[in-house]
Amino acid sequence: MDTLQHDGDELEWKESARWVKFEEKVEEGGERWSKPHVSTLSLHSLFELRTCLQTGTVLLDLDGYSLPQIIDDIIERQIQDGMVKEELREKISFVLLRKHRHQTKKPIHRSLADIGKAVSSTSSRSPSRSPSTMAAFHRSTEDLRMRYNANYGRGTHSRSMNDISDAPSTDQLKNKFIKKIPRDAEASNVLIGEVDFLDKPFVAFVRLAQSTTLGGLTEVPVPTRFLFVLLGPQGKAKSYNEIGRAIATLMVDDLFSDVAYKARDRDDLIAGIDEFLDEVIVLPPGEWDPTIRIEPPKKVPSAEKRKSVFSLNEPGQMNGSAGGGGVGSEDEEMPAPHELGEELIWTGKFCGGLYLDMKRKLPWILSDFYEAFHIQSISAILFIYLGCITNAITFGGLLGDATDNYQGVMESFLGTAMAGSIFCLFAGQPLIILSSTGPILIFEKLLFDFSKGNGIDYMEFRLWIGLHSCLQCLILVATDASFIIKYITRFTEEGFSTLISFIFIYDSIKKMIGAFIYYPINSDFKPDYITVYKCECLAPDPVDTVAIFNASVPLAPNSTNSSMYAPVNVTALDWSQLSKKECLKYGGSLVGKSCKYVPDLALMSFILFFGTYTMTITLKKFKFSRYFPTKFRSLVSDFAIILSILLFCGLDAIVDLETPKLHVPTQIKPTRSDRGWFVPLFGKNPWWVYLASILPAMLVTILIFMDQQITAVIVNRKENKLKKGAGYHLDLFWVGILMAVCSFMCLPWYVAATVISIAHIDSLKMETESSAPGEQPQFLGVREQRLTGIMVFILTGISVFLAPILKFIPMAVLYGVFLYMGVASLKGIQFWDRCKLFFMPAKHQPDYIYLRHVPLRRVHLFTVVQIVCLTVLWVLKSTVAAIIFPVMILALILVRKMLDWVFSQHDLAWLDDILPEKEKKKKEDDKKKKKKSRSGGGREDSDDEANFVCPRPNPISTPLDEVEMLVLSMTP
Repeated sequence: MDTLQHDGDELEWKESARWVKFEEKVEEGGERWSKPHVSTLSLHSLFELRTCLQTGTVLLDLDGYSLPQIIDDIIERQIQDGMVKEELREKISFVLLRKHRHQTKKPIHRSLADIGKAVSSTSSRSPSRSPSTMAAFHRSTEDLRMRYNANYGRGTHSRSMNDISDAPSTDQLKNKFIKKIPRDAEASNVLIGEVDFLDKPFVAFVRLAQSTTLGGLTEVPVPTRFLFVLLGPQGKAKSYNEIGRAIATLMVDDLFSDVAYKARDRDDLIAGIDEFLDEVIVLPPGEWDPTIRIEPPKKVPSAEKRKSVFSLNEPGQMNGSAGGGGVGSEDEEMPAPHELGEELIWTGKFCGGLYLDMKRKLPWILSDFYEAFHIQSISAILFIYLGCITNAITFGGLLGDATDNYQGVMESFLGTAMAGSIFCLFAGQPLIILSSTGPILIFEKLLFDFSKGNGIDYMEFRLWIGLHSCLQCLILVATDASFIIKYITRFTEEGFSTLISFIFIYDSIKKMIGAFIYYPINSDFKPDYITVYKCECLAPDPVDTVAIFNASVPLAPNSTNSSMYAPVNVTALDWSQLSKKECLKYGGSLVGKSCKYVPDLALMSFILFFGTYTMTITLKKFKFSRYFPTKFRSLVSDFAIILSILLFCGLDAIVDLETPKLHVPTQIKPTRSDRGWFVPLFGKNPWWVYLASILPAMLVTILIFMDQQITAVIVNRKENKLKKGAGYHLDLFWVGILMAVCSFMCLPWYVAATVISIAHIDSLKMETESSAPGEQPQFLGVREQRLTGIMVFILTGISVFLAPILKFIPMAVLYGVFLYMGVASLKGIQFWDRCKLFFMPAKHQPDYIYLRHVPLRRVHLFTVVQIVCLTVLWVLKSTVAAIIFPVMILALILVRKMLDWVFSQHDLAWLDDILPEKEKKKKEDDKKKKKKSRSGGGREDSDDEANFVCPRPNPISTPLDEVEMLVLSMTP
């Protein structure tokens, strides 16, 4: 919005405010733009604007190619309609064609050096294109005076009156504000001013047939589509300014903007204002300070939602009107229904779901690769890679202990790399990350103990279980059994997700507590008695030395480093020069008060652990801070985890304490030397074992199915805005195939890892690169591609060769990453938010939408049920009964079904999802069809521009001078 400025005899248009989404004013004192804020309009200004459009000139679809031509057309129409006298033509034209000064430009009072520079360059430039301000003004006034005397007509209009260049200036092209404007945006210019030669307002609203760049009219080179002009007699500058703010606010409103583009005449525009007035909120002047600037909201209702709400009102009924205002429709009182994707529809055909998954994913195969070429992908790869290798090492070590090293760290690395890369390359949802899980670990331990106790070969028995489980998974795929996932609502989904998150948090904290136990704090150390602290290594008796040494010899073949057991002449050792490890290795004994002294490694590990977690959280939030440009903040936020790891690895290197480090195998070979890479099918177990393995395989299949599909539901939830569709059947198909392959090689079994998959999703979330001032970056979706997952698992496979670098990473840093992954995955879980409500007084509770519709006691009861279920699952997971863990996950679906007897469908709709029922869905569809038929068939084509018809305005008679309230505009 530009306002006319007077400085003696000089006139110019000065930019005073602008709107992209929210209003920004020019702060004269600070010579800067104000913070974006929600426009607060006076009700009086809206009614005056309505009057202006009723009485002024409205030109729709005007063929305009330059500002002088557009101004001439406006004045000509005003003269034809008898609104303006012919003798005012030149004066109005002269005023409207004055130069426009934007906030980025210098004011009228320029330095002498600038004026001299402009004068010296006048001779080398075209006077009509870019004259200096002073010269152009005198030349224009002289021409104007001659025109007044000669009484020239419209046809003799001279370009010397035009102070506006036709082409964008250098300042416009260099203005970085263009980055904040959406692509393909069009400008609406508002010109407001007061002059001394008019006795009544000169008002015009123009819509151009095609958007046109009008040179220096706009701050940045954006084509203009709309133009609003208001010139009036002197003395009412504030009123004119408020009218200009009102039309500018309307033009950035989605609904009115749509009306302005499609309007056929003046009445359509006035009807659009009336619709806008139906939605405004009036604030009493005695309870509100109009000078307060309202901060832009984090989220605004979409235009579609506002249209749907507006269409629910009866024709002619205003917002908040009596008579039905308190009776909401059923759709208003119920949240969005639990939508089921086409991926979970039961086809009734052999492999019908699998075929549809492949058909759905095939068109995206190329974009699954080239869309990964973004710097954000590098951050995601490094982050998930560190999480995967930490997980592989942890589960590899535990598997080694549980299976007597038949499966160890090396098998865990190779299995993770092979299964993960194949899955990400061919699966239906490549954003899912495969990993070993706790229930699988417990099953492996029970299976090994059973095999050992009954004389059954563990590897062969496990192979047949894996083959039967693979066959069962393929049967589930062929029969579209994944359709039962539609019965997994938020209740089951969030319970499972919360459990896995708590496991990550618990395990990371447990590791740190273990560090304090292994490296106790030296609370008994007294610096004053340091002179008496010493530790010596005493040689053992010769007989004991030989016995100890011989006892260790048989262990050499099964050790990873047999050179440690090479013969050593113990009697020739200098025991006083041996290290602690060597002394204990050769049977010596440590004597002295300082023998149990260790540096405070536990405290250092805690600093690394907690520091990595807090630094990651801080850098993730840095994106929303006030410091540094947006791109830099986004880059720091994307690489938050990597920066935190590097920072605390550097701190550990500077302090140089022997904190526990990441140990990666350096050779590719089985952990046990008496096993190979492939397991024979027959030969070591009785024939009945091959058939009996069907029973434990069914348990494994249930575990695999539930783990995989619940994680897939969480990843594919609509909040993530995935566009390429899911592939439940295709995912399960490859998980089953990989189970058979891993069983043949005696590698760990892999299934979707919930927390790491959620972390993968979070690390690839996309937001709008350019947002309007004051507008929060909008979440666009997830960078759906296959390359990040493939690269993660390739790096995991070659980690054996990266051991010289990875050995410098402290384990405490990786535990901090695990803690962050567990805590971050709790974000957005409604169950966790409801748990926190127990500790909040009612007046301090957040304004959650379900608290508006469901009594708090019912919310707490629903939460308690979930807590009880979560506790049962935790107890089962922590005991030998974990073997039935997958069955209990299925039991959650039954518990949710029983909640239908305790809670109403209204409460469940807000706290959870309503279970899908064919008859109920059919009734709802029939109900919607009846509602559409009652509303009339002509509304179906209302979106078509050709059939667009606005309701005619109703006459409004209001004592405008008595209205003093403020109107809070509902601009999105």
